[in-house]
Amino acid sequence: MPSSIASLPERLRSKPTSFLGWSEFRDPMLVGSMARSGYDAVLLDQQHGFHDGASCIAGISEAALAHTPVLVRVPVGDFAQAARMLDFGAAGIVVPMINSADDARKFISFVKYPPIGQRSFGPGRDMQLRGINAEEDYLTMANTASLAIVMCETQEALIALDDILAVPGVDGVLAGPGDLSIALCEGRTFDPNGEAVQSAMRHIANRTRAAGKFACGFAGTVEGARRLAQGGYHLVAAGYDGGIICDAFTATLAQASA
Repeated sequence: MPSSIASLPERLRSKPTSFLGWSEFRDPMLVGSMARSGYDAVLLDQQHGFHDGASCIAGISEAALAHTPVLVRVPVGDFAQAARMLDFGAAGIVVPMINSADDARKFISFVKYPPIGQRSFGPGRDMQLRGINAEEDYLTMANTASLAIVMCETQEALIALDDILAVPGVDGVLAGPGDLSIALCEGRTFDPNGEAVQSAMRHIANRTRAAGKFACGFAGTVEGARRLAQGGYHLVAAGYDGGIICDAFTATLAQASA
């Protein structure tokens, strides 16, 4: 089977902006529908979504049928789960609440092989999906083909951003405007589209690109996704499956009853 997983870094480098389908619902058929719709990649969310290890394994396999790579966002601090998802074929890991270079180094130690990290070897399913038979061939490509993406969503992370980006093995940053909004106003309001957040989003994209890493961002709306694309983000999520489905239900009923 031709590999789609290994192509994610190349996909991100091949055009100004790639688009990410964000999956909270654990049904693998829904993941497959997102993959076949044309997204460059699909993210399976264990942090705030309904996904767990088993649903991610099923979703990765379903997306592979559409030759679409999958990212997995793991719960806060669950680096062992991050390594496990790579073993089962995730093209990369998104890890939340990385607030310092030390946090980043600990994460990298789980998801990169020596000499960068200390990832334990056991990627049987990942090797199958990538079409690799020899362990030595897998080791040659694994550290560059499997993406390690840290989230920037706190004031501490913003201050330490350059230091985090300098950690060997960090491949990119995903900006979370919701948590950034709460952090920047010290919990007074939720305004991910406010100017303070947008300024921080521009700063994250600029510093990440300057470090030669992938700038990734979540947008809750199509307009927000366009803004991130215009702002230099390599990978942009426009909404998520739950919101998109509810909007489709509402639009269909409105059209039927008009």
